[in-house]
Amino acid sequence: MKREESTYIYLLLLHALLGVLFFVLPILTKLYALVLFVFGIYYIIKTQNKNNEVLVVSAYVVTVEVLLRMTDGAILNEFGKYSILIFMFLGMIYSGFSKNAWLYWLFFLFLIPGVILSTSSLNFDTDIRKAIAFNISGPVCLGISSIYCYQRKITFDKLKGIISSFSLPLISIGVYLYLYTPSIKDVVTGTQSNFETSGGFGPNQVSTILGLGIFVFFVQLLLNSKTKLLQILNAILVLTFAFRGLVTFSRGGVMTAIAMVFLLLAIMYFQANFNTKPKIGFIIMLSLLTGLGVWAYSSIQTHGLIDKRYANEDALGRKKKSQLSGREVLMESEFQMFLDNPILGVGVGKNKELRRKQTGIDLATHNEITRMLAEHGTLGLIDLMILLLTPLVLFLNNRQNILALSFFAFWLLTINHAAMRLAAPAFVYALSLLKVSIVEDPTLHR
Repeated sequence: MKREESTYIYLLLLHALLGVLFFVLPILTKLYALVLFVFGIYYIIKTQNKNNEVLVVSAYVVTVEVLLRMTDGAILNEFGKYSILIFMFLGMIYSGFSKNAWLYWLFFLFLIPGVILSTSSLNFDTDIRKAIAFNISGPVCLGISSIYCYQRKITFDKLKGIISSFSLPLISIGVYLYLYTPSIKDVVTGTQSNFETSGGFGPNQVSTILGLGIFVFFVQLLLNSKTKLLQILNAILVLTFAFRGLVTFSRGGVMTAIAMVFLLLAIMYFQANFNTKPKIGFIIMLSLLTGLGVWAYSSIQTHGLIDKRYANEDALGRKKKSQLSGREVLMESEFQMFLDNPILGVGVGKNKELRRKQTGIDLATHNEITRMLAEHGTLGLIDLMILLLTPLVLFLNNRQNILALSFFAFWLLTINHAAMRLAAPAFVYALSLLKVSIVEDPTLHR
């Protein structure tokens, strides 16, 4: 076993121990968050970001953010986004950014009118700073990360290193969830999203990060496991995260993971040569069979309630009226705000106040697309077009980033059910803009 592979295993074991420690003494996560933030700054400054260390540190923050929220360890509510913003700024100081990233500067420019409008339109009893920060921190994190990543040259091996960085805190999350709910059968009584199987935190956000975990360990299994031990280990982790993702009873994260894996396998299949296609076809069939196996096990553990959840039924088997757990009401109200205020929108944070006044529903948005339309109007629509089209165009010009469409799909599907509560969709979107090159080992040509 190579040194880097043994190091990876040791780091996984260390993070498994951290999961146990944080479960026993959750107060330690506040100290951990502070140490992580300080170390991230120190690491980037020390290395002067020569090998894009900012991406490795930011990937770690993305997945550790949910663990910190589970254990009330986040120093700030938006700890993940603010940390990544600071890391990205440091990265730009040392490594610059592409002058061709002007589209994302334009993206920022079109956000400003909505922010200005909100300062005068929000109610007097509303904390304006918090209302704006809650809704705009996600797009700002996405914009800065995108400017840093836009056409930044990186080898595929470095990209796999970023994937490995994602994986470490996921181990701590998995251990924490198991310790929090060792028996799934005892806590599942209905088909609604389950806080008990989600570590006592929001199932939607936990499902999102577990879905990312399914994809991360699938990539590790497929592209970053050179020994039998690593293959077995990563295969077990894929199955474990698939099971834990399913039993949160929040469908968004699992369905997003399935889409990401499908896109990766499809791209690998169509870009493979004639001799490799059968191997990828076998992987696809094996993935389907193991997926069915995980589903069957989950069904047994939940007394068949998981089947009813994905069939959109309640515990008694009755069809639910809402297909999207009530989110369509929020989406409809936001789209109506866009139609009523098509130019500049209603202003950042204002949509929640208007919805409460018009419908009596006091909930924040779950859909970033309709929020952008409602709060930013036509300028928000232009911003969405920038975000939707740019990664697709770049992929057509650089197909060596075989993970690009999976990253893009994670962002697009996540913002449709969980908005941008987490830093994950912002940062993962930016990774789809990287200019990846596959550098072959010279020894292969002997």
